[in-house]
Amino acid sequence: MPKLDLVGISKQYGKIEALDNVSLHINNKEYVCIIGPSGCGKSTLIKCIAGIIQPDQGQILIDDQPVNTLLIEDRKIGYVFQDIALFPHMTVRENLAYGLTVRGTKSGQIATVTNEMLDLISMRERSKSLPLELSGGAQQKVAVARAIATGSYLFLLDEPLGALDALVRAELRYELKRLASDLGLTIIHVTHDQEEALSIADRLVVMKRGRIVEIGKPADIYFSPKTLFAENFVGETNLLEGRVVEVGEGSTVVEIGGQRITVPDHGRKEGDRVVVSIRPESIALAPSTRLGPKMWSGKVDQVTFLGSITRYRVTIEDGVELVAHVPVTSEKEFDVGESVDLLVDQVKHMLLFDYPAEGLEREIALE
Repeated sequence: MPKLDLVGISKQYGKIEALDNVSLHINNKEYVCIIGPSGCGKSTLIKCIAGIIQPDQGQILIDDQPVNTLLIEDRKIGYVFQDIALFPHMTVRENLAYGLTVRGTKSGQIATVTNEMLDLISMRERSKSLPLELSGGAQQKVAVARAIATGSYLFLLDEPLGALDALVRAELRYELKRLASDLGLTIIHVTHDQEEALSIADRLVVMKRGRIVEIGKPADIYFSPKTLFAENFVGETNLLEGRVVEVGEGSTVVEIGGQRITVPDHGRKEGDRVVVSIRPESIALAPSTRLGPKMWSGKVDQVTFLGSITRYRVTIEDGVELVAHVPVTSEKEFDVGESVDLLVDQVKHMLLFDYPAEGLEREIALE
């Protein structure tokens, strides 16, 4: 069963550093999602693993064996693209059998494996259909099963659901996770869809400008990331610039626009410039009042219905904008122009980061 090690992988195109000293270990049977903004190097990375692109530096090892010099077909890797690459003149069964046929597999084994794949994706009744007679989701299931039929246990998925409708995409991502678990596959899945990555990955790899900036379990990266870039990129958040005005045991008081807030933290000192992050779902809205506890007051300037939640954009003091996600089950709805109070559990739902040396905008830029 395959494990994968990347050691110091670099790739340059002219002056563009597509990959910059990337190292990564992926365990056997692990489902890893690689995410990051367009152009960050995630697709280049898995093409290097597949052998489609040769890295300028570094080593790729599968089960501790170097594969840099091996041809694509000798690496025993399954590769599924965003563009569904089925042969249009072949039936579903013929597409599934193709890889085994070109390898010279005996006809009896081809029939056995093909039937297993048809059952695996619940498409035996469509075995005689041509790709154009299938939905996009069904076509992609066939493409995945064709890769599995070759006997590979290491799979590279390059935006495999990107061309599908949202509902089909959501359904198929759980199907992929099930197949990986049932068959004991090792999968590296590149996606731009953060929800997709959070919902199926054992670990997330966050990339930026050709480098890995953070690796961790989805919940860890969402709730307690180590980097400001990951905090901003994975899910929506509010980033507020402030300065430390008081340091206590296990907590830090930060002043933001005249408002003092307490953040669980240690290691800062008075006068440090910092960035406070607050997830939108951690902010509650209430009708404006001068009584009771509150963080800020402001006016609603945008209301967006998103199904299970309503997204409110509120302008507070000094023109600062905050976003709040309020469940639609909430008793109170607010209109544009309405005055509101914003409430946050300061201890549980705030993260503190050092102000970036290159500036906040540059640090979180998606380029």
